[in-house]
Amino acid sequence: MHRLFVALRPPEEVRDALIDTMEALDGARWQDDEQLHLTLRFVGEVDARAADDLVQTLARVPMRTFDIELDGIGHFERKGTPKAIWARIRPSPALLGLRGSVERACIAAGQRAETRAFLPHVTIARLGRGTGPIGPWLARHGILRAGWRATGFSLFESHLGQAGATYEEIVHYPAEDAEPDLPDMD
Repeated sequence: MHRLFVALRPPEEVRDALIDTMEALDGARWQDDEQLHLTLRFVGEVDARAADDLVQTLARVPMRTFDIELDGIGHFERKGTPKAIWARIRPSPALLGLRGSVERACIAAGQRAETRAFLPHVTIARLGRGTGPIGPWLARHGILRAGWRATGFSLFESHLGQAGATYEEIVHYPAEDAEPDLPDMD
């Protein structure tokens, strides 16, 4: 079985800006650089055949490059207890359009429709009972702003382990108008 999701990966300078906020909150489990992403669609557990179908169907998703803006910090709660801290992504027509195209591709590949509302964000910390008060941290970092140009999206596999999840990029789908990623030969 494969545990899959479709996401956009921020470039290094945006990930660095997020990592720079990861301090001074007792008990927070900060995300590693490799874990920072904007989920477009969580697929979940699928067998090899369904994974192959998804790889092929996602290849037909149209995408043009567009700008993405980080716009502050927020958190998720469960029963009044904070569970995660995230960087808010400003919804744009291009982002919402890509999300819709990915959703339609997942359905065409035999996946159930997503029933949860799409809240674009990048998770930066997981919180537990032992986490200190988050209010001062949120106040200090709430004005976080950064941005990047989305030049493609990827299908990732999530591997769960005792140390948490690790993510492996399975396929990258470049935008139709993206510049090729050429190596620097200096």
